[in-house]
Amino acid sequence: MAKFYITTPIYYVNDAPHIGHAYTTVTADAIARWHRLLGDQVLFLTGTDEHGLKVARAAERQGMDPKSWADKTSKRFLEAWELLSISNDDFIRTTEPRHYATVQRFLQAVYDNGYITKGTWTGLYCVDCEDYYTEAQLVEGNCPVHARPVEVVEEENYFFKLSLFTEQLLDWYDHHPQAVLPSSKANEAISFIRQGLQDISITRTSFKWGVPVPWDNEHVFYVWYDALINYVTAISYGVDQDNFNQWWPAVHHLIGKEILRFHCVWWPAMCMAAGIAPPGHVFVHGWLLVGGEKMAKSKLNQITPAELVEQFGVDAVRYHLLRDTPLGSDGDFSYEAMLSRYNADLANNLGNLLSRVTAVVTSKCGGVGPSPNPDSELASVTDQVLEQALGAWDNFAPYEALDVTWKLIKETNAYLEANEPWRMEPSDSLDKVMGDALEALRIVALLIFPAMPSTSVTLWRRIGLEGSPANARLPESARWGGYPGGLPIQRSEPLFPRIK
Repeated sequence: MAKFYITTPIYYVNDAPHIGHAYTTVTADAIARWHRLLGDQVLFLTGTDEHGLKVARAAERQGMDPKSWADKTSKRFLEAWELLSISNDDFIRTTEPRHYATVQRFLQAVYDNGYITKGTWTGLYCVDCEDYYTEAQLVEGNCPVHARPVEVVEEENYFFKLSLFTEQLLDWYDHHPQAVLPSSKANEAISFIRQGLQDISITRTSFKWGVPVPWDNEHVFYVWYDALINYVTAISYGVDQDNFNQWWPAVHHLIGKEILRFHCVWWPAMCMAAGIAPPGHVFVHGWLLVGGEKMAKSKLNQITPAELVEQFGVDAVRYHLLRDTPLGSDGDFSYEAMLSRYNADLANNLGNLLSRVTAVVTSKCGGVGPSPNPDSELASVTDQVLEQALGAWDNFAPYEALDVTWKLIKETNAYLEANEPWRMEPSDSLDKVMGDALEALRIVALLIFPAMPSTSVTLWRRIGLEGSPANARLPESARWGGYPGGLPIQRSEPLFPRIK
């Protein structure tokens, strides 16, 4: 059984979950679900990032201590992911004892290997990013991400000797051309490395809300170094070597482009310094914009998953997030686009197909689904769709996988239009047409399961099948001819009622 380890970034607890967070998490969830269908042993990790000055200040504004604030705000992400049917296997909080121990163990190894030294740092610091910038990186004197003023910070720090890893990182990229995708993002990381790496601060003394440095109790680790290590905390780094070796370095990090430098430069170098291999795969996606701008509390343009679920339903939200923007590119969310996609793809195409088939089988086949024709013209269509969907999911392209799945839905609707079974009398010819349509729906139910798990199960049961598509094994289960026939068909309310 192959192993598949996929992670999202861990999200800052002082942010409220918005559809930008949901975009990443739903995508990771769908990919994880697909690999479970393939029979892989999957570990899907998400969680919350709870240390740093930004969190400490937010807690202070609320009149709370940082841990109590983190306890309260972390729950919002748990609730959001439960709402969106996220199937994560682990949810890590960086305030957990297991994570404290791993951070100290990991960075002690880096220290013992001679890659951490003491010094004084003066720099321009964005609290919202928890990151330093040079004057050249600022936009009109402000942080390039949050468009807010930066602070001048000077304090005694420990530094990670990142400058020593320039050649090692370039050599690693040269020998692992698929480690960071899309290739444009790998080129961005390589360009940053070639500009010359400088040692970077990894500890703080100006506040105490962080993981204590084991060799100097006056310091806590800088939040980004704490956060990145969560990926190995979850697989027992330094505790259970056999478990760690089973999952690392064959991990798939799914991240937004704003944290590319941390995951594609700093994190591989940290792993090298600790004596382990860098992560095997980082996929960098673009931003989900609103009105052409990145979502931010300061811009009041955040849209929460709950708002959309209330209007469209969980699976429609999941489908839109996965279907409307090719992963890797920026996308621009709008209610109008979501409404159009809902009515066209879900109500008109998929919903109408199910309604047509169940109506005809109920009225003309005694409510019992016929078996499919082995030589149906739809058989070759499904073969092509399955192969294309397999490739698309494997390449982290849910947009393409769903696009080809809807090709099967449209071809099946066209097949019904051409044969007009609603005009046919009960006969072998009618049974063949309806058996073919039911088999196409069975395969559609399997292929949409990663994106729309609840809809998939509903579709599965309405065509008389027992159990769940989750128990199927691809690709074998999605080959033509699996619908047994002789099953009772359920005709009920529309799968996706049109929204005006």
